[in-house]
Amino acid sequence: MPERALLVVDAANVVGSVPDGWWRDRRGAAERLRDRLAARAADPDGEHAGDAGDAGDAEEIVLVVEGAARGVASVPGVRVVEAPGSGDDRIVELVAAEGRGRRCTVVTADRGLRERVEALGARTAGPRSVR
Repeated sequence: MPERALLVVDAANVVGSVPDGWWRDRRGAAERLRDRLAARAADPDGEHAGDAGDAGDAEEIVLVVEGAARGVASVPGVRVVEAPGSGDDRIVELVAAEGRGRRCTVVTADRGLRERVEALGARTAGPRSVR
């Protein structure tokens, strides 16, 4: 059986892509994103299945949080990873350590981060793919 695809979500970038007041409660905004991702994991054939890399029910979802969003807990279907410093650096580390040899997609609009993970063989998708 092939290894599950890896979907890494840049929480700060995805949350910040919509001006909905997220800056007043960064942790709450990250939790809402986590919960949307968990719903996606629970219903892989649903409305948004495959949007961020066509991984469908074979994907492992990792949400990377940083700064004021730290403290968000993992839930079934979504592993939350805290970045001790730069979220971008933590995402690159994850892709290098866990993304090789399997389909890996990073969700972010950050051009610099996109270049870094694409150099490691990952694909990228924009924030709309998980919103």
